[in-house]
Amino acid sequence: MTVGERDPVPGGAVGPVAGAAAAEHDGTSATDLVMPFVALGVAGALAGYGYLRRTRRARTRTTPGVVSSAPPVPTSLESERQARAALVLADDCVRGSEEELSFVVELFDEETIEPFTHALLAARTELSAAFAIWRRYEEGIPGDQDARRQALVGVIGRCAEAGRRLDAEAPALDRLRGLEEEGAGAALQVAEGRFRELTARTAEAQDTAAELHRRYAPSATAPVTGYVEQAKDRLVFATSRLNEARQAADAQDGARTARHLRAAEGAVAQAGVLIRGVERLSAQLREASVLVPAALTGGEAEIAEARKARSASLTAGESHARLAHADGVLAAVRTELTGGPYDPLDSLRRIARAVERLEVRRSGVVRAAALLVARGTVGEAEDFVGVHRGAVGAQARARLAEAIRALGSDAADEADRAARQARELAERDVLAHGNPYAQDGPTVGLAGAVLGGILLAEDPDAGPPTSYGGPSTRARRHLP
Repeated sequence: MTVGERDPVPGGAVGPVAGAAAAEHDGTSATDLVMPFVALGVAGALAGYGYLRRTRRARTRTTPGVVSSAPPVPTSLESERQARAALVLADDCVRGSEEELSFVVELFDEETIEPFTHALLAARTELSAAFAIWRRYEEGIPGDQDARRQALVGVIGRCAEAGRRLDAEAPALDRLRGLEEEGAGAALQVAEGRFRELTARTAEAQDTAAELHRRYAPSATAPVTGYVEQAKDRLVFATSRLNEARQAADAQDGARTARHLRAAEGAVAQAGVLIRGVERLSAQLREASVLVPAALTGGEAEIAEARKARSASLTAGESHARLAHADGVLAAVRTELTGGPYDPLDSLRRIARAVERLEVRRSGVVRAAALLVARGTVGEAEDFVGVHRGAVGAQARARLAEAIRALGSDAADEADRAARQARELAERDVLAHGNPYAQDGPTVGLAGAVLGGILLAEDPDAGPPTSYGGPSTRARRHLP
């Protein structure tokens, strides 16, 4: 930000203008009488010209003439950009901290790691509050301009507090892990063990994905399309980094060991997210297939109840149209059940939404269907943002935060809608971002590691690995 400048105000005349001397008649020529007036006119013209030049220079110069002691007030656009950047950075810090902490919990007891889990929970709470303020701001709340500026200050402040909480505990976590000293051996064993487990599960997930493609409609498997390949990419990257870390540990190069180990841990963690995404979708599709017939029966009961008790908020025409729509949705789903591969989760979504529009209390089975759909959609959006966070912006993350809040309050339909929007926005961000590392070169998997935020792309070598901590500590160098 630059210091705002204020145009100097030209001062008034210091004193009265001196009068002309009186003419003397004795022995004074005509020229002697005229010269004082000429001199006075020239002096006045020069003074006026000097004043105009000073005024013009003061108005057009770029160097501030008067520097205010108060800091400049940023414009609304600048404040919004700062708030969006703060949200993305804080969200990245929380996600990176979660990834590293998932390895720490396998080595230490709950009491030992409690300060770090507490700090992470506090940071997540601050971040959630920041996203809630931002969402209201996007909706035009509050309307007063001063209040809106304060809302943006609140977003930035909450994000800063989230980062501060994590920064405060990062040095203690480093001391506990001791990656640059004797602690690297145990940490390597944990990372290598999870790597081997995921390698086996990746092969199973590939078979699972193929089976899902055979059994269900393309829309059912679309949320995890390409996940197995991305998991393999992360694991290939993890292989090279684990090898580097092991060699560095044998050479007693602690800084290099820590750098490569943290990068490997991030890749292994994200491979796990991708594989679990395939496994979770498979389980949810099976559950949805069982639930669809019961949801159809429950939906029919809701339609019958709606016909008996017309909603007071709907006109007769609106009520008739919504009942007809609900009848049509249920009939279409019944046809799909016998017509070949279909998408059971989408069928449940359509049943739940059709019944919702009738404005009657939904039966237990229809409500359960809506919650199953919402949990799946929110989980899918969360996974996608997490493994592509190097490209995903604030808008998608804010919608995801809204979906998580709605799911926590059992607002299933709202959570489902917000999560689907978050996924669409995140996919758009990734598409616009492109792949800056189209040729991985000697480091296979580098593009995925940068896209996933495992490596921070500030340097030509893709930057240091992310780690537990806030903005000041998450990129600890561990120079090779």
